[in-house]
Amino acid sequence: MASENTRKWAIIPEPNSMTVGEGTVLLPYAGRVNESIAIGDGDFLLAHQLVADIRSATGTDWDIATGDMWSGFIRLRIADSRDFDSQDGGTAGAYTLTINTDGITITGCDFEGVRNGVQTLRQLIRQNGAVLPVLQIEDAPAYRIRGYYLDATRGRVPTLAWLKQWADKLCLYKYNQLQLYIEHTFAFDGMSETWRGSSPLTPADTLEFDQYCANLGIELVPSVSTFGHQYVAMRTQELRELGEFPEDADRPFSFIERMRHHTLNVADDRAFAFSAQLVDSYLQLFRSKRFNICADETFDLGKGKSKQEAQRVGVATLYATYVGKLCEHLSKQGREPMFWGDIAIEMPEILETLPNNVTLLNWQYEPEATDEKIQLVAQAGAKQIVCPAVWGWNALLPRIDDAWNNIARIARYGLDCGAEGMLVTDWGDFGHVNDPRMAVPGMIFGAQYAWNPAGDTAENDLLERISRVEYGDCSARFVALLRNASAQAVFTWRELVEYLELDDGTGNCNTDVAQTIPCLADRLVDHLSDCGNAMTVREARNRMMRNMATTIERIPQANRALQQCMVDIAPIAAHMGNPGITAAVRIAMEGQLLLNRVGFALAEAHDVRDAHDAGDWRPSDYRALARELECWCEAYAKEWNATSQPSELHRIQETVWKAADELRRISK
Repeated sequence: MASENTRKWAIIPEPNSMTVGEGTVLLPYAGRVNESIAIGDGDFLLAHQLVADIRSATGTDWDIATGDMWSGFIRLRIADSRDFDSQDGGTAGAYTLTINTDGITITGCDFEGVRNGVQTLRQLIRQNGAVLPVLQIEDAPAYRIRGYYLDATRGRVPTLAWLKQWADKLCLYKYNQLQLYIEHTFAFDGMSETWRGSSPLTPADTLEFDQYCANLGIELVPSVSTFGHQYVAMRTQELRELGEFPEDADRPFSFIERMRHHTLNVADDRAFAFSAQLVDSYLQLFRSKRFNICADETFDLGKGKSKQEAQRVGVATLYATYVGKLCEHLSKQGREPMFWGDIAIEMPEILETLPNNVTLLNWQYEPEATDEKIQLVAQAGAKQIVCPAVWGWNALLPRIDDAWNNIARIARYGLDCGAEGMLVTDWGDFGHVNDPRMAVPGMIFGAQYAWNPAGDTAENDLLERISRVEYGDCSARFVALLRNASAQAVFTWRELVEYLELDDGTGNCNTDVAQTIPCLADRLVDHLSDCGNAMTVREARNRMMRNMATTIERIPQANRALQQCMVDIAPIAAHMGNPGITAAVRIAMEGQLLLNRVGFALAEAHDVRDAHDAGDWRPSDYRALARELECWCEAYAKEWNATSQPSELHRIQETVWKAADELRRISK
């Protein structure tokens, strides 16, 4: 968007071709949207979207009509063969938008194209009100599939009302696919022991949401774990015998162990019957022909009950056979299987066995990711969708720089390698402490780069545009301040969980947890051989905190910077008229201030810091800090309810309370 720095408005994703003319166009105070019946928008939703935004921005009410007997200042129409040249003519989602004194015309090559053009116009109306710029836009997406993947299982189950709000936002930024990640949080018949107490989504929720998404031009794709990540199901009385390690089913709950265990024992014939039942019942609730069986991170495969079979045929064959069987099962029902590609990429021989109708979801989350894995799949001739991340997991504040680096890179690599689409992931590891509203900047990064991966968009420029378009921030500083605040996260939710879960509940060191912490993993075996004993909790925590010594030194400075971010962002937020995001950001920043202070206190308790260096956080203040944590947790719980069902909020609360109790213990 040339000379955008001189404008007070922006469009996201940035159009491929836009010409801004001289002058402006004043919307009539009593206008009409004429939407062609040929678009296929049965409820005239697109026209209603425009009328709602015009009412919100100008206070005036517009009419809606269809047919050539009715005039319309805004006209929505389907293209004929002459409207798009040969280069764009077959591009799903392509559109043109013309604004001049004669009126506004949006022409799409299909329903999605008209929808996309309407979203561009809505963004302009939201920023400019009744006075719009004269312009001409010709636009089309680079990726046919532009999807979002939302974790709805690892602690946070969204309310149906919030899911609809999120779908509305995805539509505004031209996404056309959404998947919800499900492990145990769906009310499958006969599995009440698995989903009890999790506030599960229901068939009625799914049918209603599927229809809602379809009206918005968003394909809701079913996604459910059918292989790995069966932690809750494999801990039940009824299903534990299907797991690789049923003997571990009664271990105390652990956020970290949930990420690594339990894997289905696919050498047992009952395992396929279990997975097939999940698939068969779930797919009936969706109109999509696609189905994501997940099948990722099968860490326990071949190590427990299936060990003998894995030794006979090989782990790769054991994995490929089971996944292939599930894919064939779906294909026979006219469905197109998808699954996460991490295991197949680790064992490339699996790629050669994939059926032609299977799509590999190739996830890479490193900010400095290379194109090696994407090229590997492309060279194997397999269909793939590339999957970056919004980088919100395990943290109160989103890691915006990491999200931008990761998403921009993966989008370009995928385009170069012929990927069919991009699926931006939003995970909730360790209890989903991250408020889903904090993922908005990362989601919009995904919208921009799925539409135009090759564009030369600078991060700071995009942050300013998001501030304007999404948050109505005339200063264009809101997202940059949020980015600066996230950089002050020194001791994060992840470190707190790791520290607490090193205690296995009996006073011994949890070696499964220790093995996930790099500074401890290499030391476990050496410690046993040197001392003849397993590492104690105290020893493990000492080593963890000593390894963080240099980082801990930053905490006083980081908290001063974070407090300044809070001061700077407050007046901006006050003028945005969005109390929901204002409260969410404030709670997250206050929580990170407290987490940093907890890290400082724990470092001091392990002699990483001297007491006289603690400033205002001396040992006598630890009980006060514990009380602050508990008060903060109550405020956090209220914000949780703004987007989510109760689900596993209690686990986050229990973690905070354990931290508070630990502070009281070390103050003695």
